[in-house]
Amino acid sequence: MKKKKKSKYDGGYSLGQKLRMGLVLCVLLTAAALVSFQFLTAERVRETEEFTTGIDVAKYQGTIDWAKAADYGVDFAMVRVGYRGMGDGVITADSNARYNMQEAQKYGIKLGVYFFSTAVSEEEAREEADWVADYISQYAITYPVAYDCEGYADPDSRQYGMNLVDRTDAALAFLQAIEKRGYEGMFYASKNELENSWETARIQRDYKIWVAQYSGGVDPALDRSSYEGEHQMWQYTAEGSIPGISQNVDLNIAYFGYDGIRQPKNKEVPEEAFPDVEALMDFTEISEQVTAKEETNLRSHPSQGEESVVLYTLKNGEVATRTAVSDSGWSRVEFNGGIYYAVSNFLTTDLSYTPTPTEPQIQDDTEFDTEFTEVNDRVTAKELVNLRNIPSVTREDSVVVAQLTHGEVVTRTGINEDVGWSRVIFEGKTLYCVTQYLEIVE
Repeated sequence: MKKKKKSKYDGGYSLGQKLRMGLVLCVLLTAAALVSFQFLTAERVRETEEFTTGIDVAKYQGTIDWAKAADYGVDFAMVRVGYRGMGDGVITADSNARYNMQEAQKYGIKLGVYFFSTAVSEEEAREEADWVADYISQYAITYPVAYDCEGYADPDSRQYGMNLVDRTDAALAFLQAIEKRGYEGMFYASKNELENSWETARIQRDYKIWVAQYSGGVDPALDRSSYEGEHQMWQYTAEGSIPGISQNVDLNIAYFGYDGIRQPKNKEVPEEAFPDVEALMDFTEISEQVTAKEETNLRSHPSQGEESVVLYTLKNGEVATRTAVSDSGWSRVEFNGGIYYAVSNFLTTDLSYTPTPTEPQIQDDTEFDTEFTEVNDRVTAKELVNLRNIPSVTREDSVVVAQLTHGEVVTRTGINEDVGWSRVIFEGKTLYCVTQYLEIVE
C-alpha cells in the first residue's frame, strides 16, 4: 500500500508559523467565497497542497439549493451516503444521498462521501465498504471516502463492549477495502476520540485523518484546532450557515485539493434523483383509511412553505389511505395513485363522519368572528408557518402577509382552541396563524 504524502499541517508548528498560515487561509477563504470553480472530469487528477473549504451534509440539512452553495464558494462536499443501524445492523442509504451527489456534481462542487459504521467485525466493515463503492460508482468522487464510527460507548449500540483494537481493525478493514475499489480512504473522529478511543497511529500511517474539533469560533483563520496529531481535514463547527441550506451545517477545511474532478468508476449515467421531502421530519409508518373532516388540501410537501404546492382538495366522504404520520402534525396519504401530505387534524378515520353546521372547522372559519382568549406568551414556528391577515385559509380575502420561521420569536396575544388559531404580533402587525404550527419559547 502506497503511503500518503504527509500534510504540512500535521502538527508541531510554532505559533508564528500557525499565525502566518492562518492569514493565508483567511485570504483563501475570502477568495473562495467569491468564486465558484468549475472543472471537467479527468482520468488523471493530481492532489494539490491548496487549502479547500467544504461542508459535510446528510438528510438532516433538508433539500439543499446547491447552486447557491456553489455561488458562495464551497469547494467540496462530503456527503453521507448511508449508515449501519446501531441496533439492528441493517445498512440503509441516506434518503438524500443520491440527490446531494447529483446536484453538487452538477454545480461543480467536488465530491467526497462518508459512511456511518457500526461494524462489529472486519467482515462487516468490508461489507460496508463494498456497499459504499457500489452505491457511489456512478458519481464523480474526487475527495476521499471517509469511515465514521461513533456511539460505541452507548449500551444500546451493537458495538458496545468492543475494545479500541477491534474497532481499529474494523476501520482499517473498511479503508483497505475501499482502497481496493479505487477510492482514497479517510478516517473521521473527534479530537477526544482520536486521542483516547482508537489506535490512531496505526490508521494515520496510511490514511488521511479528518478531525472534528470545535474550538469555540467559526473562523478557522483565527481559532485553530487544538488537536496536535496528524490530520489533513478539520471540521471546525457544526453550526455553520451557508446560502442554500436552511439548517445548520458542518464546515470543514481540507489542507489539500485537486486539480480536476475524477471520473465515475461506472460510466452508466444514474437515474435522476429527487429530494426527500420528509428529510427533516420523523414519520411513523401506518396504514389506515381516512377522509377529510370537511375538506383539506393535499400538498406536494409536508409544509406550507413556498415549495409546497396544493395538488388536490380532499373533501369529506372521499377516502384516502394514510401511510404515515409525523409528530409535527402532518400525514402522508395516497389518493388516486398519488402521494400527498395533509394536516393531520383535518383528517379522520371515521369514514362516516359528517360535519354539522354548528361544529367549528379549522379550515373553514368563513366569518371573521373568531373569539380569542387573551394570552401573553412568546412563540416561534416549529418549522415554518404562514401569518395571515385573517384567521382563515379558505376565504378569498385571506392573504399570507408573512412567514414565521423557526427561531424567529413573536408575541402571541390570543388563542382560540376550538378552531385552532393564534393571534400574534409580527413587526408591529396583528396577524393570525394555525396554532399547531407554533411552539412556546421558554
